[in-house]
Amino acid sequence: MRGLLVLFLMLAGAVVWVSNVWLTDRFTEATRNRAELRLALYSGSIVSELQRNSVVPLLLSRDPTLARALSVGEYSTTSQRLISYRDEIGAASIVLLNRDGRVVAATDRLEIGELHTGRPYLVEALRSSETVFTTTQTDSGGFSFSFSRRIEDGGLLLGVILVRVDLSRLADRWRGTSEAVFVADSQGRIILSTEPRWRGHNETEAVELRSPSTAIDRAIEAAGDWAFATPGPYFSGGSTLRLESRIPFRGWMLVSFTAYDSVRERVNGVLALEIMGFALLLAGAFYVLSRRARLQSVIFQRESAELRRLNDRLQREIAERQKVERNLEEAEQSLAQSSKLAALGEMSAAVSHELNQPLAAMKTYLAGAKLLLQRRRPEEALSSFQRIDDLIDRMGAITRQLKSYARKGEEAFQEVDMRDALASAVTMMEPQLRQMTVEITQSLPRTPALVLADRLRLEQVIINLLRNALDAMKAEDRRELDLLVAEGDEIVLTVRDNGRGIDDLDALFEPFYTTKQPGDGVGLGLAISSGIVKDLGGRLTARNGEEGGAVFEVRLPRSDQGSAAAE
Repeated sequence: MRGLLVLFLMLAGAVVWVSNVWLTDRFTEATRNRAELRLALYSGSIVSELQRNSVVPLLLSRDPTLARALSVGEYSTTSQRLISYRDEIGAASIVLLNRDGRVVAATDRLEIGELHTGRPYLVEALRSSETVFTTTQTDSGGFSFSFSRRIEDGGLLLGVILVRVDLSRLADRWRGTSEAVFVADSQGRIILSTEPRWRGHNETEAVELRSPSTAIDRAIEAAGDWAFATPGPYFSGGSTLRLESRIPFRGWMLVSFTAYDSVRERVNGVLALEIMGFALLLAGAFYVLSRRARLQSVIFQRESAELRRLNDRLQREIAERQKVERNLEEAEQSLAQSSKLAALGEMSAAVSHELNQPLAAMKTYLAGAKLLLQRRRPEEALSSFQRIDDLIDRMGAITRQLKSYARKGEEAFQEVDMRDALASAVTMMEPQLRQMTVEITQSLPRTPALVLADRLRLEQVIINLLRNALDAMKAEDRRELDLLVAEGDEIVLTVRDNGRGIDDLDALFEPFYTTKQPGDGVGLGLAISSGIVKDLGGRLTARNGEEGGAVFEVRLPRSDQGSAAAE
């Protein structure tokens, strides 16, 4: 019996040891995956914050109020205006400097009058015509992040607008977890960290520093070293997992040190079940061996009953946890399916919107060809069939173009005469123009108005504008459409109608915004057209005419300036 008891205990020890190793590896991998997910979320929040603030200097540099204040030297209301901008966009602070580097207006009025001559954000902004990003170390050891851009008026340098970005609040949100996180620039210098003492050092120097008691210290103390399969750097004697992720901004890198704080608890829960099972077996063996002693038998029965109750309670807890995990998996699958359906819906709407116009024209040409054949005029009917063949080619090109929206490859641009593109679009819309009896006035230059563009996409924009103009004039008794092409520093195409005008100019170019009746449109035409014109290096604007109606303008750089603008 003693030999059997020793063998039983050795078997139980071996099972517990193997379970410990296997479960530790499994739960360690789960902890690693959760840490990688959090790292992706941190990286996304940094990129989102930087992108949201990067466009602000460009917009403020074109603010006529700020330019006029710098020109005349009148700053009585400028600071209040900057404060309103800051509250609206959520920037840390906004500072306006004149060309001498002196602060003339700021959201923090205590900065007014300070001289920033020689500061990197001022010097680089004065040298460049683009928005400049600068990282500056402060006197307290932290880092300041800012976007700056110079302000000009007619080629005359007036000053610099400076927008500071508060990334430290992101690091504050990361605290409280069982992680130590930092962001390093392209030289490896730590510029953002949950540990303030690490800022300004490289990773090796930061790890060697003795940091104060934090959440990661408490987590390591609770987890223990034995739970780590691939130990990383040590903090206060505890091993951690090091993970890093590249931030798509100036070569930045995001690094985290994660402690496996839940591995010990989860492994112990399973091991407790195994030990309990062996204990039940051992209790049964002792019960059989001690049957001759009534008192001992009663004691063993009570212990066995207690262990069974504990086993039932643990089984219920395990069942509840398994149910929660299944619900989480179902929710993740539902979310993935919803994302796929949303993407499919957007692509279907775009394809339907772009192919409706050629299909309508084909229907009209088919009806005309049928009538011509009935009247025994086959030569004219062949012309209609040729136009239908051209429209089929155009639909194929539109389909290929829509597939290219998912890629960001290089575009093959060529010189296109705006007059020819306009004439082709008017020919495409000819059946609708004749059906609605529209009076068209065209004003075209005598010389070619050349732009650098993709002719198919340019015609697509013009057709969308003509179609919107016809829809806007449906309720008018007399329909007038003005088409103008003007030359200058830019080639400007103007489409003016005499409809009821535009109600909401701010939301006009947003996807799925439309004022048409259900079935007449889905609100993608102007959003797609605006994106096409932007890709061509130009801009699409809209306004209401002085005598009523809507006025749309397509502004594109001339062909001799198109390469630089498109780039």
